[in-house]
Amino acid sequence: MSLRKALSLLVALLAFASAGSAWSQAGTPYSLLSPPQPTEGGGKIEVIEFFWYGCPHCYALEPAVNAWLKTAPKDVVFKRVPAFPSEAWGRDAAMFYTLEAMGLLDQYHQKVFDAIHKDKVNFANKAKRDEWLKSNGIDPAKYAEVEKSFSVVSKVSRARQMTESYKVDSVPRFIVNGKYVTSGEQAGGNEKIFPVIDQIAAMARKEKS
Repeated sequence: MSLRKALSLLVALLAFASAGSAWSQAGTPYSLLSPPQPTEGGGKIEVIEFFWYGCPHCYALEPAVNAWLKTAPKDVVFKRVPAFPSEAWGRDAAMFYTLEAMGLLDQYHQKVFDAIHKDKVNFANKAKRDEWLKSNGIDPAKYAEVEKSFSVVSKVSRARQMTESYKVDSVPRFIVNGKYVTSGEQAGGNEKIFPVIDQIAAMARKEKS
C-alpha cells in the first residue's frame, strides 16, 4: 500500500470514528455535569428538578412528576428548584418559596401552574396577583411580609446560584446526585424522563455500594 493510500485510509477511519462518537453521544439519555455539585440528600440519592411556573413543558410534565413520586424508591429524595436565570423568573421563584414558608406549597403548587396556563393570570401584575391570592384564601399582606423575609430571600438567592452552578439553560431539567443531567430532549421525550432517572439512580446506587 502506498503512503498516499495509507494516509487516505487513516483520514477516512478518523472521520468514521468521529462520526460514530458523535452519534453515540447524541443517543445518550443523560450527560455529566462538570464540575459535579455537592448534594444535600442526607445520604440518599438526590433528584433535583429545575422548573419554571411559566414553562408549558414543566406544566405538562407535572402529572408525570407526581405519579413518579408515588412510586419513587425510598432511598431517593426529590427536590424542586425554581430556575432563576432572569428577574422575570425570579418573581416565580419568590412565589414558590413564599408559599413554602407559609406552609401552603403542597396545596397551591399545582394551582399556581393552573392559574398561569389555564386562567392566564399575570402574576407579574401585583394587583392581579393579590386578587388571585384573595380568591384562594391567602392574605396578600401576610404574603408580602413573608416574601420579604430573610428565609425566602435567602432561598431565592440560592436558587439563582444553583441555576448558574448547575448550568441550567432550559427547563424542565433534572439532576441526579449532583452530576447526572437529563431532560425530555436528552431522554427522547417527556414520557421517558423518569425511566431514565430510575436508570441513573440505579447507577448511583451501585456507585455508593
